[in-house]
Amino acid sequence: MLGRTRLNTLASWRYLNRSTSIPYARYASRKVVRPFLLADVGEGITECEVIKWSVKPLAVVQTFDPICEVQSDKATVEITSPYDGVIKEILVQEGEIAKVGKALCNIEIPEEESAADANESSAPIKAQEEKPEPSRVEESGAPVTKASSVLSRRKHPLDPSNDAPSTGSDAHVLATPSVRHFARKMGISDMSVLTPGSGRNGRVEKADVDAFLARGTAQSHQITEKEPQSQQDDVRLDLGRTRYVMWKSMTKSLEIPHFGYSSTLDLTALNALLPSMNSYIPSQYNPPPPSEYPPPISPTAIWGATPPASAVGDPNTHFKRLTVLPLLLKALSRAMQEWAIFRSSLNPRTSEDERPSLTVRPHSDIAIAVSATSGLYTPVISSVDTKTPYEIMGELRRFQSLGRKTPAGFTMKEMPKRGATISVSNVGAIGKGEWAAPLLVPGGGVAIVAIGRAKWVERSGEKRLEVGVSWSADHRIVEGAEMAAFVECWRSWVEDPARLIADGR
Repeated sequence: MLGRTRLNTLASWRYLNRSTSIPYARYASRKVVRPFLLADVGEGITECEVIKWSVKPLAVVQTFDPICEVQSDKATVEITSPYDGVIKEILVQEGEIAKVGKALCNIEIPEEESAADANESSAPIKAQEEKPEPSRVEESGAPVTKASSVLSRRKHPLDPSNDAPSTGSDAHVLATPSVRHFARKMGISDMSVLTPGSGRNGRVEKADVDAFLARGTAQSHQITEKEPQSQQDDVRLDLGRTRYVMWKSMTKSLEIPHFGYSSTLDLTALNALLPSMNSYIPSQYNPPPPSEYPPPISPTAIWGATPPASAVGDPNTHFKRLTVLPLLLKALSRAMQEWAIFRSSLNPRTSEDERPSLTVRPHSDIAIAVSATSGLYTPVISSVDTKTPYEIMGELRRFQSLGRKTPAGFTMKEMPKRGATISVSNVGAIGKGEWAAPLLVPGGGVAIVAIGRAKWVERSGEKRLEVGVSWSADHRIVEGAEMAAFVECWRSWVEDPARLIADGR
């Protein structure tokens, strides 16, 4: 009787397993792996460097979740997931170059979602169907499912549990590959001098490398290789990504016929406005120090005990002193409003037979040359004609802050795809040079100006503050007479700043 009961139980479990495992296997197989292709992130961009992955293999992601950051020729861009699914494999590691149109990673998604997206260029790769093994029953009568063989997966380099052997003498140091690469790039060959790190479980972070270099002990503590290299030997260095882009851009600049024009601007009247303007910098750009007692008479007294919160700007835009440059840019924007040709950009041609065309913009977009830690960038201040000198100064300060980061923190917001129509290089802030011969690169607008070092000179028995400006224009678009007349228009706004007040914009 007992044996018959065990047989009935066994038959029941077998029947239950057949009736339930078949639909499960059917649904478990409805998965496809789709390669996620790197899209075009900017005009003329054909490749990007992967800076950081925000996900690991087998991570579950949803649409618009950030998965990695890439650095193009112009900016750092955050890439988001186009699907809801699972990251199956990372194809381009950190520090490697990803080509536009090539796969960054493979994402496993439902077959229904793939079918709805079948018109895209990336064809799905069928995932291996995991067929569940039939269940068996132990002698005790309890059902047991046979465990499927687990495939060994290569761990992500940033996985803390990755125990991949290291050949270096600092294999015991806990640090990510990107931090190790940065340390070697900065001349630190032995990571042990950075321990313990500030990260979790003593992990060495990039901030630890920066702090070590700031203490000025990198050279004294650096452990050399087996054969120390003499300081007299030649060292070959490959151009960094940004400098290589600059190399290519300057080479292409030879295709543009340049027209050069130089002149001087009298900054005496403009400079006389600075003391008064510096006394009234808005609080969002120059927050007042905290006070224990509120003033007896306040503009916010009408609000009673709960005044509205004052506007607090980005700390990177704060400044304590206004300079002449924002006023020069404001005057330049007003001259650009009078001369539409300097608010225009050349449209790319689809064929050699197509006649060139221009796009005239309603506002004055001006690019500023910024010498960053990784090379030269040209972020754009959009619609300068609608901004106050304080707002322009805040943007300049923010560009300086982004340029000091490693790598530079410029994104597509600061460096839009269409760029600017005029570029400005404030070379006078670095050296004592008064004149220059700036080069105009394709896509850099129709003109570029280099502002030299301002100096006091004596004119007719009076001291005047003058600055030299050197222009280069695309002679295919701008005539020499137009360039000269435009500079004279700019001069009228600079040397008579009362026009800026009367204009009211």
